[in-house]
Amino acid sequence: MRYSGDTRPIRFIAPVLLAAVFLAAGGNRQIASAGEESRYLLPDAVIQALADEISGEAAKRNLEFLSLNHRMRASTQYLAAAEHIKAQLLVYGLEDAEIIAFPTGEGQMYGSQKARPEWHVDFAELWEVTAAGMRLVEREDAGEEEAPLEETIWARQRRLASWDAMPLSLAQDSLSGEVTAALVDVGAGTMKADYEGKDIEGKLVLTSSQPGTVAALAVGEYGAAGIISYAQNQVTAWWKENDNLVRWGHLGAFSEHPTFAFMLSLKEARNFQQRMALGETVFLHAKVDADHRAGNYHIVTATIPGADPDLAEEEIAFTCHLDHPRPGANDNASGCVTILEIARSYAKLIREGWIKRPARTLRFIWPPEIEGSIILLSQRPDLAGRIKVVLHLDMVGGGPETKAVFRLDRNPASTASFISDVAESFLALVNRQTLAHAGGEKVRWPLVAPEGGKEALLGQVSDVTLGSDHQVYADSSFAVPFIYLHDWPDRYIHTNFDLPANVDPTKLKRSAFIAAASALFLADMGEEDVAPVLDLLQRSALRRSATLLERRSMLAGAHDKREADNLARQHWRVERRIIRSIEAFQPLNAKAMRRAFRFISNLEQATGTVGMAPEAKGDAALLFGRNPQPQGPMSGFGYSWLEDKLGVEGAEALALPGYKGAWSEQGVYAWEALNLVDGRRNVQEIRDVLAAQFGPVPIAPVLEYMQALHEIGVLFSIE
Repeated sequence: MRYSGDTRPIRFIAPVLLAAVFLAAGGNRQIASAGEESRYLLPDAVIQALADEISGEAAKRNLEFLSLNHRMRASTQYLAAAEHIKAQLLVYGLEDAEIIAFPTGEGQMYGSQKARPEWHVDFAELWEVTAAGMRLVEREDAGEEEAPLEETIWARQRRLASWDAMPLSLAQDSLSGEVTAALVDVGAGTMKADYEGKDIEGKLVLTSSQPGTVAALAVGEYGAAGIISYAQNQVTAWWKENDNLVRWGHLGAFSEHPTFAFMLSLKEARNFQQRMALGETVFLHAKVDADHRAGNYHIVTATIPGADPDLAEEEIAFTCHLDHPRPGANDNASGCVTILEIARSYAKLIREGWIKRPARTLRFIWPPEIEGSIILLSQRPDLAGRIKVVLHLDMVGGGPETKAVFRLDRNPASTASFISDVAESFLALVNRQTLAHAGGEKVRWPLVAPEGGKEALLGQVSDVTLGSDHQVYADSSFAVPFIYLHDWPDRYIHTNFDLPANVDPTKLKRSAFIAAASALFLADMGEEDVAPVLDLLQRSALRRSATLLERRSMLAGAHDKREADNLARQHWRVERRIIRSIEAFQPLNAKAMRRAFRFISNLEQATGTVGMAPEAKGDAALLFGRNPQPQGPMSGFGYSWLEDKLGVEGAEALALPGYKGAWSEQGVYAWEALNLVDGRRNVQEIRDVLAAQFGPVPIAPVLEYMQALHEIGVLFSIE
């Protein structure tokens, strides 16, 4: 591991750390290697049963069906996918499988999510056309003195987009329209300067931006008839290399400027740009027959009831997201079929006696992404209250062609939990076994599907990132800790090349195994499991202390002692919260608690003590609490509570929602800041937790964000 800054304290501390851990662990107690940890959590026979039963091929057969459907929320093809999931669950023996419907009525609010109407499409095509001649047409209202009007006869040259052939080529939430018009390149199209000197009215605009970001200017202000986009979203290292990809486009479901948009490949766009640069006028014919209408969100759910009458009301939930454009194989048919395969495997293994029915109930949920989770949890508080942990799988099948890296995200400080360590231990087992197998060694659990690859998994553990349903569960309205398994990057995400052919059955099997093993342990966790979990947490704390030392060294090298001290303080507070989180599953006796905290105290002292946190002054000492409504994060899917209440410009003026830190991959500050509001932490303390997690941040944007949330009624002040 590389370190920046002054590394001398690290070289000095490392031996002390090892000694402290050895003594706290009992001196002669054997500590298992990372790859063997999980064998303390489940018996070998149970691991073997899961490894034998879970089928990557069975999962992929279901994936192939789902990928045939353009699974937009509240649509007929989404419902077809949902009905397939329900039918398979019933076949697998989950007798309570059901589809729950929630209306998409006009203005319907579900927590912080405004229900988007059903988007219904009957027809959409885009053609390049050329003038083939002229014709005379007499207007119906023409007087005797009026001459007939000349109109162009158009000849179709080639079809550029088709809803029937590739529904992805029509931007989501496009509405009816028909026009034959010239194409005008407006570049990004997001500023007035992009339109200067160009005749836009009645034309089709070619843009590099998402259609929804240019509609107000292009259509609302300059009168464009429609939008043609080649937006290159989802930036990766392979961005723009494959210019044949057609990417998913979006218009607003609540836009004040209804229009339509087609999505083209970068190759097609470059062709048009080159021709227009040489003086050619490109004509296109667009026709869309689509509308918004009242419908229903559909969420599939089923359970394997728990065996313990006292614990069966507690639930371990699996979730994914069933929506996304066709084919949407890895994103996210892969997650959907993986939890379906877990359900099948559990049911069969229990029925045949290979594993016992777990004490707690296992629940499986297939919603539309983010908005579906907000709707379900806000409308079913009984369900939200029963879920102890959610295992969220979003893109877990990417094969080598996708360039995917498999990841496990840890919980943030607001939902710090030992469950992350449980999942990490099973990931470590799979990493070790599959790497050895790929290298030619004989191992017990290679987890290889007959139709799949044999590459090592090489899964990574990451800090929390956003962008999927786990962020809804962890929102402070629900505060459910998560295990989030996902691929990133994936160079075909949200494109027409996200095909079943690029999904690896072996990857599906391994993803299912990690999730199934983690959930099975948690569903059956009892008093006898506390000791191995505490041992696991000791080993995990030691590994995490290396990250602490690295980041602390970076800050020390930047001569920022205050931030370095804050980082250490917050780190050890989180480690203690992780230990306490065990009590959500099983009470800790006084002896076990003392031993666990003594280990953390020894480790903390070995890394160097820090002073007390400085006292908050002025507005930094303000306290806020969260109002009961709205439930859910401030940004949903296709709707933002923040933008609705503050206006787009007002929301964009806030620095915190877009803030990027020294070691965070995206702007998670605003999401976690709201999660940390509990009526006890003041603004300064919230800032300090954020700074330790994601990198130093000034107090000003945190305070401004808290005050903005107070202004729109999300927070209330505490005197």
